Amino acid sequence: MDAAIAQMVAFTDATPDRARQYLQVTDGDVEQAVSLFFESGGVDLGGPAPVVTESSTTAVGSGNARDPISIDDEEDVPVTRSTIPAAGMEDDEAMARRLQEEMYGGAGEEEVIRAPIARQAETLAGPGASDYYGGSSLDDAVQERLQAFSNRRGARRAPGIFNQQPTSRIWQEGAADRSALAESTGGASETNSRAQHLARLFAPNWGLMFNGSWDDARDEGKAEKKWLIVNIQNEKVFDCQVLNRDIWNNPSIVETVTENFLFLQYSKDDPRADQYCQYYFHNSEVEDEYPHVAIVDPRTGEQVKLWSRKIPNAGEFLMQLHEFLDRYSLDNTARNPVAKRKSEAKKEKPLDMLTEEEQMERALQASMAGQGSLKVPDEDPDELTRSVGDLKGKDVAMVETEQTQTNGSAAPSLWAQIPSDKPHEEPPANAAETTRIQIRHPEGRIVRRFALKDKVQRIFEYLKASPIEGREGIEFDVVAMGTNLMNVRDQTIEEAGLKNASVMVEFSES
Repeated sequence: MDAAIAQMVAFTDATPDRARQYLQVTDGDVEQAVSLFFESGGVDLGGPAPVVTESSTTAVGSGNARDPISIDDEEDVPVTRSTIPAAGMEDDEAMARRLQEEMYGGAGEEEVIRAPIARQAETLAGPGASDYYGGSSLDDAVQERLQAFSNRRGARRAPGIFNQQPTSRIWQEGAADRSALAESTGGASETNSRAQHLARLFAPNWGLMFNGSWDDARDEGKAEKKWLIVNIQNEKVFDCQVLNRDIWNNPSIVETVTENFLFLQYSKDDPRADQYCQYYFHNSEVEDEYPHVAIVDPRTGEQVKLWSRKIPNAGEFLMQLHEFLDRYSLDNTARNPVAKRKSEAKKEKPLDMLTEEEQMERALQASMAGQGSLKVPDEDPDELTRSVGDLKGKDVAMVETEQTQTNGSAAPSLWAQIPSDKPHEEPPANAAETTRIQIRHPEGRIVRRFALKDKVQRIFEYLKASPIEGREGIEFDVVAMGTNLMNVRDQTIEEAGLKNASVMVEFSES
């Protein structure tokens, strides 16, 4: 190490401490350290470097007490978060955040002024244009020009560790292949072992991602009865990269998403994201609105759930996904929650409805504060369905009233036929014959043990015999993964797939 420091000091005129920092980043490679020093302007890479004695020096990439990550440049070692010590993870995240800000700019940095658009000659098409285009139809020529314009407009930033681009090899082989990873990052992952490690750690989950357009996703979602879950990425926002590491590569989340959703992840500059941003994400240019994850109904195109600005940790996010699946269903006979209150977001009046004074005031605010700050923050549509008073209960009451008026008397509902004098008695604990079921309701949650051979109706009997406080005598449904358990009440808990399940109690009250 001392010899390498001496060589770098001779080449760059850097101080020995500064040279040590660059050599540690490049795993002792003098040539790479010198190149990195001149490219970065010789900036300080993180304060004084630790002193390394000869007795503690080991081979590059072998791992030691100061550098717990051991990665062999010649081997293709899959790296996951669970295989990295906590201290190493903190160091990696700090370095990743710094590198991301250097590559793409932080949230508070000024936009780099791009070079002027090069001059170009355009030809206006008119009568007789078919002859000008060599006999091809005018429509084909126009489509060709529009495609060229779209390609120029959709030109994205160069690939990198935090802006990995999809390639045919990645869709086929996955990010575990080292050469495919290098192609996706434009060679950035091959700089050194640490860069390769970070590239894998923050790589998108290509295997989970739907490879197609927005319209194709809607068509497949309707055919497969799967919701669309959309993630719009901004390479300048580090929390977007954290989603790839913590959320989209979490095994439990991957399993849930694969079974119930089609996952679409677009960069905000991707032309495929234009249609989505136009209809759902009007604030896509405002960095404070990221991260952005939403669930869309493929049948109607309605955005029914939104996570914006702050995404919960993996465990809470998974629980919210299951809660969503309990409350919503793509079954045409299911009753999905509807909005019970108006949006609290303050919407601006259209420009043509403003007075001259109001137009002047808005223009002044836009010039002083910046147009992005005037945009109304997006609001979670699912939150508008949560309030006192259930419209679904009102609809049920109206239907029952109409049946009574038509038939003269109303037939007892299925819920009314459930006995209310059979309190629950938990069976003895036996992993082979019993299971615990989590029962969630508006007031909280309950966990009870049932026998696998018990009928699903036992859940209804328990809730009716021991009603939730303040909900006595109110009709309810019990839903699991979008299925109303009243329809399978004669099946056993094991047959209905309720082993270790979580169910949701929905009250039908006016």
